[in-house]
Amino acid sequence: MGGRLSKADRLAKRRSAMIDKQIEEDFRQRKRECTVLLLGSSGSGKSTIMRQMVIANQGGFSACERVEWRPVIYWNVLESAQAVLVYLRKIGLGSHCEVLNQALLNNLPKFQLEMLKGPAVLPAEITEAIHWVWKTTGDHFGDLYPQDSTRYFLDEVLRIGQGGYLPSETDVLKARWKASAIQEVKLTMGLLSIRMVGVSGQFSERKRWIHCFESATSIVFCTAMSDYDQVLLAERTQNRMLESLVLFESVINSRWFRRTSIVLLLTKIDVFKNKLPKVPLEFYFPEYTGGSDINKAVKFILWKFMQANRARLSVYPHIASLHDLTTIRLIFAAVKETILQNALKDSGIL
Repeated sequence: MGGRLSKADRLAKRRSAMIDKQIEEDFRQRKRECTVLLLGSSGSGKSTIMRQMVIANQGGFSACERVEWRPVIYWNVLESAQAVLVYLRKIGLGSHCEVLNQALLNNLPKFQLEMLKGPAVLPAEITEAIHWVWKTTGDHFGDLYPQDSTRYFLDEVLRIGQGGYLPSETDVLKARWKASAIQEVKLTMGLLSIRMVGVSGQFSERKRWIHCFESATSIVFCTAMSDYDQVLLAERTQNRMLESLVLFESVINSRWFRRTSIVLLLTKIDVFKNKLPKVPLEFYFPEYTGGSDINKAVKFILWKFMQANRARLSVYPHIASLHDLTTIRLIFAAVKETILQNALKDSGIL
């Protein structure tokens, strides 16, 4: 009799076995799940890359999710219109602003209240005024370089202002919005699961948290190629591309990432192509001698970043553009290759 288990003991043993099985399954799952850290300077396209990942790996945004982006896109349209007004006054075309000014004065306060209460539609008077001003003055913006999505939303204002407007995936990708400090998205390919973590905010504070990601399999580092003539908002004398180079150098040579690979994404290539013939790269980087040749300019910028790789980490460079499905494939390839390389090192083969 003494060798028999009571019903309570049998239940406890069964429960213990279930817990052990779950722990084992969780462990196997963690081994299959890899962390990819998404870094880059402000405005380099990190949030857009995160949205690309959702579209490419999860079949895009649902209709409900796209509806949630509608207020953000309305805000982008209004912000773009304000940028137009400021510039027109600056170049002496303030008379063209009156129609839009009056439309905003008549409708904006009420529209903002409606937005707070729930779904709203961009007022027709504002939509038509923006369209008229942009149609009649757009040619004056040839040498102006606002946010690269400004022209897009001004060109699309009539569609966006329609009743029942549902943002397209391109609208969502183009939209600018201040992201939260940390964003996360899960990606899967076969048995491999990737947890991509995007970090925003002041990167000067990275020493406080960077060690938390030492187990990251790969880092995706974004840099906007069109930033070569831009300065930081906080420090008006600091070139944004030079700041990005400093940031990249500190990451790629960090002691925390000795087993990590780097996917270097050169973003905003379209803006860069338009800007290069008008704003010489050599004015900001005197050692560059390729003139307005886009291929030479891209190779030069890539060379600048590769020179920073003193740790000799594996670097996978890629020119990223909107709707670029090869980006996600490259990330998975880099992760798989890194897992293999680390396994070979651990076994003593490498």
